Amino acid sequence: MSKDKKNVYTGAIEKDEQGNFFCGPYLLDYKYTVENFKLGDVVNIKTIIDNPSHMSREKYPKKSRVFFLNRD
Repeated sequence: MSKDKKNVYTGAIEKDEQGNFFCGPYLLDYKYTVENFKLGDVVNIKTIIDNPSHMSREKYPKKSRVFFLNRD
């Protein structure tokens, strides 16, 4: 969706054909997403890291580290 001064990225949670949750180009932590959000929720991503998973790194080179529900 967008970038702004406070967040790395703001967008809706989506799920790909492999079952990965993502927001724009960023992979979301699976367990944290399942426990706290639902598909379509708009989240603000505050920080990102290199994706440590060899299984999804090619498709999602960056992973969100801190993200939360957008209240705007």
